[in-house]
Amino acid sequence: MKKKKQKETRPNKGNSIYSLTHEELKNWLVENGEPKFRATQIFEWLYQKRVEYFEEMTNLSKGLREKLNNSFSITTLETVVEQKSSDGRTMKFLFEMHDGYTIETVLMKHDYGYSVCVTSQVGCRIGCTFCASSIGGLKRQLESGEIVSQVIKVQKALDERNERVSSIVLMGIGEPFDNYDEIIAFLRTINHDKGINIGARHITLSTSGIVPRIYDFADEKTQINFAVSLHAVTNERRSKLMPINKAYPLEKLLPSVKYYNETTGRRVTFEYGLLGGENDSVEEAKDLANLIKDYDLNIHVNLIPVNFVPERNYVRTERSQIFEFERTLKDEGINATIRREQGHDIDAACGQLRAKERKRETR
Repeated sequence: MKKKKQKETRPNKGNSIYSLTHEELKNWLVENGEPKFRATQIFEWLYQKRVEYFEEMTNLSKGLREKLNNSFSITTLETVVEQKSSDGRTMKFLFEMHDGYTIETVLMKHDYGYSVCVTSQVGCRIGCTFCASSIGGLKRQLESGEIVSQVIKVQKALDERNERVSSIVLMGIGEPFDNYDEIIAFLRTINHDKGINIGARHITLSTSGIVPRIYDFADEKTQINFAVSLHAVTNERRSKLMPINKAYPLEKLLPSVKYYNETTGRRVTFEYGLLGGENDSVEEAKDLANLIKDYDLNIHVNLIPVNFVPERNYVRTERSQIFEFERTLKDEGINATIRREQGHDIDAACGQLRAKERKRETR
């Protein structure tokens, strides 16, 4: 049964102007005696011209620039580490924020353009046993402006090459639905035609399976690509890999996915990380196919060869077994692909770079 979310108002947690959606900025302007059409001009300065100081917004009055300067900051992240893969297709950034915490952001080059994988929290409390992101637990939530800033920072690096971010994935450190309201604000800004202007179908959000938020997100009726980390087909095994399954077991999770299918008319991706000897047998593939059929779900399965994490004990599935798993799903009539791997030589797994560089944060 669907659980309704009570209406919430995002708290004013910080003073980054990137944290304001276009609508929120219009409201602020009116409250401060300024015409609301200035919001579009400010957005153009922030997201299209990517200025770093309010003084550069030369088509605004001096008085408005002073109000902005007294009320907000234009968030900047300090680059602590920048890694580049040997093939030049992947870059990983460790950014430090105003309070000293660090976050990871990844830039990936594909045949269709550049994709940025952003972080939504400092750490993570979900506790997936194969993931480096949850080492040390959750430190704090990110404001939407701190998520936006990751994209801006990477885009400025691409500006030097006259190239552009073409897609966004929310698959970095953290559980996006554990920071729901800030994530929705972030999505509204990067999708806005005067903001970063990334099309909804070029944005992918992934969740570990917080069921009430899946219903909420379905009701948003966006065109954003939606993925659910599944990783196992029984409650016993999934709870071992993903403790969140104890709160939202498969018999709760799968109906919420069905609701998403029916409400949006869109397919959902199941992310399935293959762990050697844990969940990668042919029998497991057949069980996965049957699960999808039993619930009559519109699903694409994305098979992920899981990166080795020193702090965890899992090993990678053999390459031949990965292909056998994919073949089995396809033979059962399930749409499946193997995720292309990038960045093996630069602390590829989410949270690995932060865990290595900032051990005090991950204790």
